[in-house]
Amino acid sequence: MAPGDRSFDPPSFASGSWPAGTPLETSMAAKPKTDSAEISITPLRRGTTKLRIIGQTPIFQNRMPAKVKQILLAGGRKKTKAERVEIKHDPLAEFRDSAEILAGGPTALGLRVVAVKAAMCTAALETPGVTKSSTQKLLFMPGDHTPLYGTPQLRMDVVRSADMNRTPDVRTRCFLPRWGAEIEIQFIVPQLSVTAVVTLLCNAGVLVGVGDYRQEKGKGAFGSFRVLGEGDEDSEWDDLVKNHGRAAQEYALVDPEYADADTADLMAFYTGEVARRAA
Repeated sequence: MAPGDRSFDPPSFASGSWPAGTPLETSMAAKPKTDSAEISITPLRRGTTKLRIIGQTPIFQNRMPAKVKQILLAGGRKKTKAERVEIKHDPLAEFRDSAEILAGGPTALGLRVVAVKAAMCTAALETPGVTKSSTQKLLFMPGDHTPLYGTPQLRMDVVRSADMNRTPDVRTRCFLPRWGAEIEIQFIVPQLSVTAVVTLLCNAGVLVGVGDYRQEKGKGAFGSFRVLGEGDEDSEWDDLVKNHGRAAQEYALVDPEYADADTADLMAFYTGEVARRAA
């Protein structure tokens, strides 16, 4: 090409292809075919087992009273002058209000099954191979309550309120020195097995417990339990079912025994004070 001549020889397309190495040739090169793999999904199944728990330490029931629920629903009101001079507590009414009452079935008392599931999920934090979040998803507890065997007693304790000043108060609760319940547990297979469920429930009985002032809270040690497999023979379970069912519980709710000497002393003072004010 002469100096200053800007003409050039274009590539020849007579062959119907671009010269080797040009961008268009690279882009038009045939791409290798890939085989699409089929996705395989393992179906989940739901397994079921029934286990029995027997208390190794007593259990407190502490249901929210109907009066408190009504105040939350409709709002509170100022007490009248006559109400302000009344005795602050009614131990017998508070004792009955704290119990989980069942309308029918072999027992008059019930145990909230969500409390058992919560205990198992908390125990998962200390159980290798499973997490709390996965346990929450993989366990199912049908229903709201399961029959709770055991004869209730009335117990009064001095507690601290949840206000800023931690004001002391006397709380009356349903207290069962001996207790037991049968739990139906459903779980997802293959992530969990019967063995894994039993292990979680055993750990929950040791580390967490159920009911008020339970082992999980640190200071208390109530509500701990041991586990029996479905069909396992146990003399304590047989006694609970035979002698501490609905009939014994209904009688105790009407005329309860006092759980300890402090409760008996407080109830004696309360009865005398009621009589004095009524005179």
